[in-house]
Order: sequence, then structure tokens, then C-alpha cells
Amino acid sequence: MGTNNRHASCAVRRSRTGAVAVAKKTTKKHDDVLKGLSLQDSGIIESALAMQLNNIEQSGLDPKTHAMVRIAALISVDAAPASFMWQIGVALESGVTPDEILGIMVALAPTIGMAKIVATAPEIALALGVELDDIMA
Repeated sequence: MGTNNRHASCAVRRSRTGAVAVAKKTTKKHDDVLKGLSLQDSGIIESALAMQLNNIEQSGLDPKTHAMVRIAALISVDAAPASFMWQIGVALESGVTPDEILGIMVALAPTIGMAKIVATAPEIALALGVELDDIMA
């Protein structure tokens, strides 16, 4: 049978007899980085942030435009809430306004569909500090 990549670090293979073998696909470096991120290790996080700065420079975009493009990408892939929290924080620090974030959502709607816009709206609202308690009850 085929490979089931449910977890990035493992490949699960099932033999004809039904036995399951798990093959680890990460290196020690991967393990260390993932553990460091999970434990909020400041060295690992600083390294990731440095990659962010390098990416902005390499893109040729100004930080504000770069942040807006990344928000659009997160919406398009229906990213995890933590990704929105972090990227919208970066965007606001780069001068992106809440109105511009709404503009990104409006601009994306015809391309990616309203379902994705609606699905990501709560994450964006929370990242912008909008209280959702009254509508989520």
C-alpha cells in the first residue's frame, strides 16, 4: 500500500500482512528546530525572524507590501490561527491598516471564493483584537 504522511516526521507503511512500520524522516537538526519552536526557544525564533528579514530584502518589496502579500497567501491556504496572529502583527508594525487587511480580503474573494474569506475572518478578527465573544456564543 501507499505512504500515509500524516505526520511530517514519519512515513507509515502498511505491509501486505497489515503490519505497520513507521520510518522517521527527520534529521536531528529538524528535531531540534521543531522542539525549539514548540518550546518557544528564543534562539530558534530569532533565527526564523532573520529568515523573514532576508526574505523581505530578497523579494524587492517594501515591508508593508511584503506583509500584505503574505497575509493574502495565508488567507488563500486557510492557514493556522497562529500564522495570522504573527503575520498580522508584522503587518501592523509595517504600516498596514485594518482597512487594508479588509481590502485584501475583498480583493481575494473573487479568486479564492467567499468560503475561504469567511473561514479565515475569525482568525483575522482575533489578530486585529476584535472581540468575538458575543457572536461566537
